[in-house]
Amino acid sequence: MAALRFVRSVLKSFQAESGLEPRLFGEHLRVTAAEPGRVEFELDIRKEHTNRLNILHGGTIASMVDLGGSLAVASRGLYATGVSTDLNVTYLSSGGQVGDTLKAIVTCDKFGKTLAYTSIQFTNSKGELAARGSHTKYIALAWKHPENIVGELSPRK
Repeated sequence: MAALRFVRSVLKSFQAESGLEPRLFGEHLRVTAAEPGRVEFELDIRKEHTNRLNILHGGTIASMVDLGGSLAVASRGLYATGVSTDLNVTYLSSGGQVGDTLKAIVTCDKFGKTLAYTSIQFTNSKGELAARGSHTKYIALAWKHPENIVGELSPRK
């Protein structure tokens, strides 16, 4: 429960402080589950998330890979989630259209003192794998943030 509460607080900070997330996602993106190293979230697809074919825009998914990687880092207790060094997206099938919900599961695959590596899978409303991605974050400076709770969210062995 601590991880879910903390990840939601980091998402709230993105919504309050960032220029992109509140405009692109607004209240249509929600974190549904979180534990140390793993986060689930979903997006209710709206017109502003689509391309001219009226299906989910690849840029929306790429932005979700970026945000998802940050949330996965947050699930390990870092409030300041670092900066991107690499981001990859593979599109496999349509993510959906207006009215559909895209679901995402993101994991923090490796969490070190300098870098964090995350991977994500997106499932469309039909239950099909729509896309997958990876995101590497430079986190060395993030360890100094006063709101970190890394010790509290260390994975159990």
